[in-house]
Amino acid sequence: MYKNLNVFNGGAMTNKNFLETRLASRYGEGGSKEENNTVFVDIIIDSVSLYQRLKEYDFVPAFGWGNAEHQQLITDYFLFKYPFEYKYHRYPILICPLCGDLECGYISVAVDKEADIVEWSNFYLEHNNQLLDIGPFHFEWDNYKSSIEKAYDIGRLR
Repeated sequence: MYKNLNVFNGGAMTNKNFLETRLASRYGEGGSKEENNTVFVDIIIDSVSLYQRLKEYDFVPAFGWGNAEHQQLITDYFLFKYPFEYKYHRYPILICPLCGDLECGYISVAVDKEADIVEWSNFYLEHNNQLLDIGPFHFEWDNYKSSIEKAYDIGRLR
């Protein structure tokens, strides 16, 4: 496993992080656990859950839930196949756990790729225009691509 290894990116020394994805769930308030349970694919960075890091905002990762079209679109955004229609080089990474609607608010991340390094930076709590104190993270392309594809596969098979 790679964990905070130094890499050269554009001539500057940066840390390299390790990305993983795995099935997780969030139980909401009220009702039965089954009614308010959101199952999603969590994003694990250097063995720490992104959902847990940002749990105070009550959003879940956009991966692994919703219909097949939504799952494919999120995967395509993060694999640079399409730009996100509302923001240039920014993508919704955590969304509403009840409906996934961006109007409920969401957390976005700037995603850039240079050579074989993908950078996630400038995490924002949208609608509040609030920069969050997390990141940046740098992933080796092979690790990044396989993790995003695995997120799609996990979501499709659950």
